[in-house]
Amino acid sequence: MHPDIATSIANLRDRIDSWRAAEETIALVPTMGALHSGHLQLVELASERCDRVVVSIFVNPTQFGPEEDFSRYPRRPEADLEALARVGVPLVFAPTADEMYPSGYATTVKVGGPSEGLESDFRPHFFEGVATVVSKLLISCFPDEAVFGEKDYQQLLVVRRLVSDLRLPTRIVAAPTAREDDGLALSSRNAYLSPEERRRAPLIYSSLQRAAEALRAGAPAASTVNDVKERLTEAGFRVDYVSLRHSETLQPLAELSEGPARLLAAAWMGGTRLIDNIAV
Repeated sequence: MHPDIATSIANLRDRIDSWRAAEETIALVPTMGALHSGHLQLVELASERCDRVVVSIFVNPTQFGPEEDFSRYPRRPEADLEALARVGVPLVFAPTADEMYPSGYATTVKVGGPSEGLESDFRPHFFEGVATVVSKLLISCFPDEAVFGEKDYQQLLVVRRLVSDLRLPTRIVAAPTAREDDGLALSSRNAYLSPEERRRAPLIYSSLQRAAEALRAGAPAASTVNDVKERLTEAGFRVDYVSLRHSETLQPLAELSEGPARLLAAAWMGGTRLIDNIAV
C-alpha cells in the first residue's frame, strides 16, 4: 500500500496534528525525489529515532540556476512511492510549486557563515533557495527531527545554522554518506553519467581518501590538495574546488593541526557535477 500523500500544507498539518495528539514523535526526511538507496537509509535512520516519518518530495525551483538541470532533473513519482511503501513510510508531502511559492511571494531566507565559499562560489543562488525551502518545510510541520545526509556537507551545516539562528524546534540529524561498492557517493544525478563516465567517477572519492591519509601522516595541506586537483584533472574531471575546511565552521584550514577537518570537493565528469567529502 502506498503512503498517504499530502499535497497542501493544510493537509500535512492535519495529519501531523493527529499524531501529536497521540504523543507520537515525528521525523522529516526532505528529498527532491528520484529516490535511491541512500534516501532510504535516511528514512530508516528517521524510523529508528521517531514514531512517524514524513518524506517530502519537491524539486525546488529556487535552488536551480537558469542554466542548470531543473527541467531534466529525474522525476519518478510512482517508483518513489513504491520504494517508500516498502520501508513503511506513512505520509509523503508532495506539494506543487504554487503551494510552496504562491503568487506574489516575496520572502526568502539567506544564511551567512557556512554558506560562504565552496558551493556559493559556483552556484551563488543555491543556498538561498535551500534555506528558503527548508525553512518552509520545517515550519509546515515542525518535526521533532529532520534527517540530512553528509554527502551535501555544506548544506548540512547551513541547515544547522538556520535552525539554530531561527530557534526552530527541530533537531537536525546527520546520516553518513551512502556509497556504491566502488565508493561513488549515491546521487540522483549519477543517472546522467555514461558507462565510461560512471567507471571513472569513483576517483573523486578515492582521491579524497588518499589525500586524507597523506594529511594524517603529516603531508603539507596545500600540496596535498593540489595533488587531488591534478589527479582529477588528469582523469578527465573539470574541478570546481578541492578544499580543506574546519568541519564545524567550514573556515579554510592551512594545516590539519588547526582543528577538526573535512576535505570537500566538487568536479564535473562530462556534463554531471559530482560532490563529495571526507572527514580527516
